[in-house]
Amino acid sequence: MISFVGGGPGAADLLTVRAVRRLAVADVVIWASSLVTEDVVAECNPAAVIHDSAGMTLDDVLRVYAAHPDARIVRLHSGDVSVFSSITEQIEWCESTGREWEIVPGVGSLAAACAAAGVELTVPTISQSVVLTRLGGGRTAGSMRPGESIPELARTGATMAVYLSAARPEQLRAELIDDGRGYPPDTPAVVVAKASWPDQLVIDTTVDRLPEALSGNGIRTVALVLVGAALKRPNGGVPRSRVYDPAYSHGCRRRSTEGSTVGRPIPAAKRRRP
Repeated sequence: MISFVGGGPGAADLLTVRAVRRLAVADVVIWASSLVTEDVVAECNPAAVIHDSAGMTLDDVLRVYAAHPDARIVRLHSGDVSVFSSITEQIEWCESTGREWEIVPGVGSLAAACAAAGVELTVPTISQSVVLTRLGGGRTAGSMRPGESIPELARTGATMAVYLSAARPEQLRAELIDDGRGYPPDTPAVVVAKASWPDQLVIDTTVDRLPEALSGNGIRTVALVLVGAALKRPNGGVPRSRVYDPAYSHGCRRRSTEGSTVGRPIPAAKRRRP
């Protein structure tokens, strides 16, 4: 079995229980030292053969898979494997060679960054959509499909999470603003570098000041940039969610005209144990 495991954003205690269990029994582990902390690898089976993928190509990784046809292999990716993880090409290899495989999801860097920054990405009437993307151009220019550029996505006004783009701060600012067609220059932005790592850094800024926030702090890798009006710090007048409005009813709660409701206590016998 080859398990593609989301290693979380960095902190070992943000690994899922399932991820810890897979690491504990793995015969072979492939991890990236540049993106995953050593504390996470400490959860590995002491007898496991461990490969650092920081200097490996896809072909190198596949050769490890092929060399251990009967082993329990963990391919430990940073964050959650659902975003920018390059597991699709590995799954294709598994399918073509008849290897059994699974995906173990993890806590993503986006969730960790929002927790570190103390923000919510969706706020009623301000933004109900979130765009996860990266800068086009550079060495990965061929990866971006037409219609998915940052200037085109910025025109929606949705909250945006920009991955893998800290090394080009001037280009990032220019594309987000797009000569007045994208985000206004004073739109709130948050830079989170190494979310959940011991040297985590959180910087509140604006779209216009992103270059200073990034270059001025020496941030080039392992950083996520959040952009959007929803990131504005609460200072009174925050739109209220209708889900918890006393005047809003749904399948689990009746509408209250008195302005408050009280949840029903669950008998101890029916509570699930943690």
